[in-house]
Amino acid sequence: MLTLRLKKKEERRVLRGHPWIFSNELQEVPKAEPGSLVDVHDASGGFVGRGYFNPQSLIAVRILTRKREEINREFLRRRIERARELRRTLGFGDSFRAVYSEGDGLPGLIVDKYASTLVVQSLTAGMDSLREEVLAALTEVYEPAAVVLRNDTSGRQLEGLALEKTVVRGEVTGPVEFEEEGIRFRVDVLEGQKTGFFFDQRENRLALRSLVKGRRTLDCFCYVGAWALAAAKAGASEVIGIDASEKAVALAQENASLNGLAATFKRIDAFEALRDYEKQGERFGCIVLDPPAFVKSRAKVREALKGYKEINLRALRLLDAGSFLVTCSCSHHVDQELFREMLIDASHAAGRQVRLLEMRSQSRDHPMLLAAPETRYLKCAILQAE
Repeated sequence: MLTLRLKKKEERRVLRGHPWIFSNELQEVPKAEPGSLVDVHDASGGFVGRGYFNPQSLIAVRILTRKREEINREFLRRRIERARELRRTLGFGDSFRAVYSEGDGLPGLIVDKYASTLVVQSLTAGMDSLREEVLAALTEVYEPAAVVLRNDTSGRQLEGLALEKTVVRGEVTGPVEFEEEGIRFRVDVLEGQKTGFFFDQRENRLALRSLVKGRRTLDCFCYVGAWALAAAKAGASEVIGIDASEKAVALAQENASLNGLAATFKRIDAFEALRDYEKQGERFGCIVLDPPAFVKSRAKVREALKGYKEINLRALRLLDAGSFLVTCSCSHHVDQELFREMLIDASHAAGRQVRLLEMRSQSRDHPMLLAAPETRYLKCAILQAE
């Protein structure tokens, strides 16, 4: 196995628990097959950890273990079982994020479980090199009826990997059905966003239920209707969901019918809709803003903040006094403090005094490494407008 050495004084962050080693922290970046397993030593030769290596990536090594142990099917099975036991302990039922990359000690691997269907994303060359062992371990732990590979994320291209979508076990002939907190959903695991659904907002949607009873509620960027249906189930007086995707709106309407819940879904761009509602003098008792990531790189943060400010100030102008705004960002380049500062700017521009009731994050089936702030990406602020 190839051994890599860190430069002097570059080991502290990694020894404290961060799983990434950057190429400029290594004494030498040797030629090797992307995804090769490597041992990492500090400058004096002490063992730091074992992981996989990609000489083409800025993140040159992702640590899998701090022990000298074999990285094989048994190792992967133990990690997947440990992740499953955490979800069971936390009461996540039969549908959840089953593996959250670094948060579950398997960097580069995402697995979402929709009842008996697993949707798998391999984001790195290292995890791709372990594909067969990963699939075997997942099958052993979960015995799924179907397994879908959704290896179509842009990040794979940065790792020099091809994009692909395929069913590798069982059969998927249409939307997959599952339940979250008493609401049934049908999602498209082959063509939908990410793996078809966003489990990371599960506990935030539960928090919404205490805010919306008897209130007219607007769900912007509604996708398949998860926030909107949570509001309808909690007794909102009227629920409107808007999204620019025709397929998403159709699935949202289907999910409302599936549950016998009253909600109206419209295909319209959220920025346009918020401007139109303001011109029409519309008012709401609760608005949810859960947009897709506005920023894919640190260089685009300023541009993204303009977009976040625009939708938040317009939403604040539509709220009745004492009403609530649930506003989110899944852009990890926009950290919590930047997000908070943007909300201050937006409330000032909207002419509203705002109280912060909660600043929440991702659901606990997306566990965060204490030593790796990059694993915390989701911000969900619950605000009340005076």
